[in-house]
Amino acid sequence: MKPNGFLERLLQLAYDEDLGAAGDLTTMALVPEHLWGEGELMAKEALVFSGAEAFLAAFAHVDERVEVEMLVSDAQRCEAGACLARLKGPMRALLVAERTALNLVQRTSGIATFAAKVREAVEGTKLRVVDTRKTSPGLRMLSKQAVRHGGLQNHRFGLFDGVLIKDNHLAALDGDICEAVSRAKQATHGLLKIEVEVSNLKALQEAIVAGADVVMLDNMGDEEIVKAIAVAAGRVLLEVSGQITVERLSRLAAWGVDWVSMGALTHSARAVDLSLNFRPIV
Repeated sequence: MKPNGFLERLLQLAYDEDLGAAGDLTTMALVPEHLWGEGELMAKEALVFSGAEAFLAAFAHVDERVEVEMLVSDAQRCEAGACLARLKGPMRALLVAERTALNLVQRTSGIATFAAKVREAVEGTKLRVVDTRKTSPGLRMLSKQAVRHGGLQNHRFGLFDGVLIKDNHLAALDGDICEAVSRAKQATHGLLKIEVEVSNLKALQEAIVAGADVVMLDNMGDEEIVKAIAVAAGRVLLEVSGQITVERLSRLAAWGVDWVSMGALTHSARAVDLSLNFRPIV
């Protein structure tokens, strides 16, 4: 498999970091160039797998002679002890790519696993849980893909595909929400939904009057959120953000919140425990 353009750039940076100008000193000193090896990627805990393309690309980037047989698919639930992939190829290439491949798939599978837990918490409700832009730079595409593999949905991908008017934007207009929404609608020709972040009920009312499509209730407590739902009275979609925990989701769903954006999906998901062990082919 040849890496696509995005993965090619990501992997080039990753290997530049890891190999530097000198290359893998340990492997070159100890492993004969002609030696071939084989091994398995194993799950050491229950997980939802994500990152097959990145895992394959990490080895192809180093040496296209490496053969990787994926035994699981993205979004698949795996039990502890499951074999996820089998590999065969030049031992030097396997060792060079090992850590980069593991770093990527442990993180993406960790995000997918956490997202699946969140999805289960809101199953049967109308609450839509989405991710945020709080991703490690360069890993957003893989991170947001992993959120989908866990069964949740994405918010906007970046600054280019959605309008979210935040407090720092409003500061440039002396806090004038109506002016901000008007300018955003004009600039996007009505083709995109306009979302406004607010932190109090007065600003919520201003955003509704201004014609916002979505209002984000930022870091509001439960009591204030209940009041905000009453104020909105279905005139605008309400998104809750900040201090979101799995335990809090059931309450937000019961009250009738439309969306919850959860930065923890990508910035705080724990990397899952995987192992990748090789042996020489003799």
